[in-house]
Amino acid sequence: MAYARNHGVYLTDSQGFVLDIYYQGTEAEIQRCARPDGRVPLVSGVTFFSVETAEHLLATHVSPPLDACTYMGLDSGARPVQLSLFFDILLCMARNVNRENFLVGQPPEMGQGDSDVAGYLQAARAELWRELRDQPLTMAYVPDGSYSYMTSSASEFLCSLTFPGAPRARVVHSQVEELQLLGAGSSVVSCLLEGPVQLGAGSVLQHCHLQGPIRIGPGCLVSGLDTAQCKALRGLDLHDLVLQGHHVQLHGAPGRVFTLVGRLDSWERQGTGTYLNMSWSEFFQKTGVRDWDLWDPDTTPAERCLLSARLFPVLHPLRALGPQDLLWMLDPQEDGGKALRAWRTCWRLSWEQLQPCLDRAATLASRRDLFFHQALGKVRHVLEARQDLSLRPLIRAAVREGCPGPLLATLDHVAAGAGDPGVAARALACVADVLCCMAEGRGGLRSGPAANPGWMRPFSYLECGDLAGGVHALAQERDKWLSRPALLVRAARHYEGAGQILIRQAVMSARQFVSTEPAEQPAPGQWVVAECPARVDFSGGWSDTPPLAYELGGAVLGLAVRVDGRRPIGARARRIPEPELWLAVGPRQDKMALKIVCWSLDDLRDYCQPHAPGALLKATFICAGIVHVGSKLSLREQLLHAFGGGFELHTWSELPHGSGLGTSSILAGAALAAVQRAAGRAVGTEALIHAVLHLEQVLTTGGGWQDQVGGLMPGIKVGRSRAQLPLKVEVEEITVPEGFVQKLSDHLLLVYTGKTRLARNLLQVSPGPGTREGGRWLSWAQILTASLPPHLQDVLRSWYARLPAVVQNAHSLVQHTEECAEAFRQGSLPLLGQCLTSYWEQKKLMAPGCEPLAVRRMMDVLAPHVHGQSLAGAGGGGFLYLLTKEPRQKEALEAVLAKTEGLGNYSVHLVEVDTQGLSLQLLGGETST
Repeated sequence: MAYARNHGVYLTDSQGFVLDIYYQGTEAEIQRCARPDGRVPLVSGVTFFSVETAEHLLATHVSPPLDACTYMGLDSGARPVQLSLFFDILLCMARNVNRENFLVGQPPEMGQGDSDVAGYLQAARAELWRELRDQPLTMAYVPDGSYSYMTSSASEFLCSLTFPGAPRARVVHSQVEELQLLGAGSSVVSCLLEGPVQLGAGSVLQHCHLQGPIRIGPGCLVSGLDTAQCKALRGLDLHDLVLQGHHVQLHGAPGRVFTLVGRLDSWERQGTGTYLNMSWSEFFQKTGVRDWDLWDPDTTPAERCLLSARLFPVLHPLRALGPQDLLWMLDPQEDGGKALRAWRTCWRLSWEQLQPCLDRAATLASRRDLFFHQALGKVRHVLEARQDLSLRPLIRAAVREGCPGPLLATLDHVAAGAGDPGVAARALACVADVLCCMAEGRGGLRSGPAANPGWMRPFSYLECGDLAGGVHALAQERDKWLSRPALLVRAARHYEGAGQILIRQAVMSARQFVSTEPAEQPAPGQWVVAECPARVDFSGGWSDTPPLAYELGGAVLGLAVRVDGRRPIGARARRIPEPELWLAVGPRQDKMALKIVCWSLDDLRDYCQPHAPGALLKATFICAGIVHVGSKLSLREQLLHAFGGGFELHTWSELPHGSGLGTSSILAGAALAAVQRAAGRAVGTEALIHAVLHLEQVLTTGGGWQDQVGGLMPGIKVGRSRAQLPLKVEVEEITVPEGFVQKLSDHLLLVYTGKTRLARNLLQVSPGPGTREGGRWLSWAQILTASLPPHLQDVLRSWYARLPAVVQNAHSLVQHTEECAEAFRQGSLPLLGQCLTSYWEQKKLMAPGCEPLAVRRMMDVLAPHVHGQSLAGAGGGGFLYLLTKEPRQKEALEAVLAKTEGLGNYSVHLVEVDTQGLSLQLLGGETST
C-alpha cells in the first residue's frame, strides 16, 4: 500500500468488478482497496477488450471530438484531444463513478497548463460515457505479484538488475575467469572479465571488458568501460557509485565521455540535492570544487541541481579523458590541487547538456562488438571443455548481426588446434551450422552428397591425419562458396563430410582392442561355420552411436534372440587351393544368390562402397589382415606366401533387409570370426566387438556397437562405453531370476511391419579411404551420389549443436538403461513394459519421423494386449517387438491384426532369448562358443 501512494489503484467488489480507480489516492482511499493479503491491485498490465466492447470503442473514432484522437481527425484539421486508456476509457466503465464527476474530472496525465482544453476534453468524455458506460469492467488480480515502476533512481535500477538474497551472482552473455570473486546477488551482463575482478554484493557490471586486479564494492553500477580504463580503477574500492562510459558526437567528432554519480543521488530538480551520496556543501569542502565551477552566476538556487551541474569533462586540450578525471573526487590526494586544476581546464558539460550529444549508434556498435568478443571466447571454452551447451543461438546472432567471419575464424582455430578428433568434429559441425544459417533457409536441401572435386584436397589432409592442414584447406575452399545460398548449403554438406572423417578416425581407435591368438589351422576345404542370433534392444539405443558413444558415454541393454526358433545370421569360410577370394552372399543353402571372384587387388578396391557387390566380405578380408590393398605384392602373391592358397567366404541372413535387429553388424562379426578361424587365428568375442567397429568404419557405413554386442554375446546384457577415447566397449551379463528367461520368451513377439529401414541410412556416410577408377585414386565421398534421409542425419546435427532437448534425452537414454537392467534383475514384466514404452518415446525424440503412420496404427491396435512395445533399432520400419500381457499370444495377435485395415504386408514371429551367442563350428569337428 505504501508503494501505491504514487500510482493508480483499482477499487473492486467481491466479484472483481471495478468500482473506481484512484490515482495517488489518499490513505483512506488506498486502504479501501486493500485485499485480504494486505496488498492493493495497481493499475498496470494488459487490458483485454471483449468483441462487443471493442466494437463500441471503435465506433467512436468517427464521432467528434473523439475523431481527433486518430490521424484521420488530425488530417482534417481538427484540434487534437489526448485521452488516457485507464483514466478516461476504463474509468467511465467503473460502477461507482457518476457522470457529473467523470465529465469534470481530468486524467492525471494532463499538466497544469492544459486547463484551456478542459471543455474540449469534457465533450470527449461525454462521448465515451455514452458508448462505454454499460460495458462491464473486471480486474484480474495476480496473487503475490509485484510491480516495478522505473524512475531515475539508481537504487531502483540496480534492484531491477540484481537478485537480492540470491546465493550467487547472475552471469548473462559474459565470460568471467574468476567466478568466485562475484558477490552474492550481483549481476554481470555482456562483459568480459579477465583476471581477478571482484564484484560486491548487489552490484552490476554491464558492457565492460575489464582486466584485474579490480575491486568494485557493493551497490555499484559500472557500464561501458574497457581495458583502457582499467588502470584508473585499480587500487580503488568503489561503493554505492554509478560509473558509466558513453560514446558521444561533439561537433561531428566521435569521442568517449565518462560520468560518475552516487547511487543515492537524486535527479529531481526540487530539494537540496546531493552528489556522490553527499550534500553539495560537503562535496565542495572535500574536493575544492566551487558552485561557480558548476553553474553560471545567474542560475537561481532552485535550478542548481545535479541535472544542470557541469560536472563531466568532455574534452581536454592535451590528452584523452578517462574515469580518473572524475574518480579523484572520491579521495582527493595531497597533490597540490593538480587533479582539481586539470578538471577545471577541461570543457565540461552537465547531464542535461550531454544528452543530445550521446551517440547511440556507436554505443550499440560497441556493445555488439564486445558481445561477440566475449562470445567467441565462450565458443572456444565450450568446445575445448566439451560442454553440453548449444552454440546455435550464438550462431544465429552472429549471422543476423553480420558477424559470421570472426565466428568462422574461431571455429577454424579450435578445430585446427584440437588434440581430440571429437572436439574438431564438433567445431566443423558448427561451421556447417553457420553456413546454413547464412543461407537463410534457401539454397536447397542440406542433406545430400559431399563429393565435389574441389573439396577432395582438404579431405585428403584429414584422411592422412593432418588436422591443421585439413582445416586450413577447408577454409580456403569455403571462401569460394560464400556468394549465394545454394553454394553455402553445399559447402555445409562438405563440412559435415569432413566431420565424418574425424568421427571415423575416432572410432578407429577401437582397433587397439582387437587381438588374435594362434589356433590350429583347419585343413584346406574344411568349412568354419559361424552362427549368430539377432538382437533386440530394450534400452539405450543411439547412445552407442559415434560421437555420442565417446562424448557422452553409451549404455545399451540388448537381448540375443532366435527368430522362429532359428539363429538367422551366419557365415562360413574355408581355404581353397586357388590363390583367389571366392565370395558368396545369399541363402544358407548351396544355391547362391550372388557369387563374386576376386583375382586381383583391383577387384577389392570397392570395399569401401557399401552398395558395391560383396563390399562387406571384401572389407572383412582387409580388416582381418589377410589382404593388404596397399601392398606392392599382388593378391595372388600375398595369398600364396601367407596361406598357400585362397579363401572362400559365404554369408547369409534369414531376416529381411532393414529388419532393425542388427543384421549387418552381426553378419560382419560372423564373417570376421569365420575368416580368422579359417586363417588359423582365434578371436575373442570382446576383440570381435571392436573389430566390427573397425570394419564398419572401413566399409564407411559407420554405426555404433550395440548390434554386435547384442548378437555376438549371449542372453541379456548391458554394453557400455565411457566418454573417452580410445573407444572401448565393456559388457555386463544381467542375472535374472530362475525361470525368467523362459517366461520372457513366452511373452516376447516380433511383428514385421513390412516397412524397410536400412541402418546405413541413419548416419551420414563418411568419405572412405579410397578406390581406384580410371587409373587414379578416388575417395568414397566422390562416389557417393544418393542423398541420405534428412531426419536421420539430423540426429548427429542436433547432438553436435547440443540442443538442450537432445542432450537431456541422450542422458536419459543412458540412465534409463540402468533402470531397465534393474527391471530385468527383478524379473518384472510390467516394469519392462514401462521401460519399452519410455524407450520408444525417447527414440522418437532422438529421431523425429521414425514412426511411420502405418506402424502407429499397428501399435494402437496392439496396445491393449501388451505391457509395452517398440520398433527395433532406430525405428522407421523393420520389426516391432512386443511384451504381451499373456503368454504365447502369436495366434491371438494375428487375429487382432487381421481385423485391422491398411497395415500392409506384415507378419508375426516367435522369438526366444538365445543363451549361446556366437558359435563357431568346424564341419567334421567340434562346436565352440
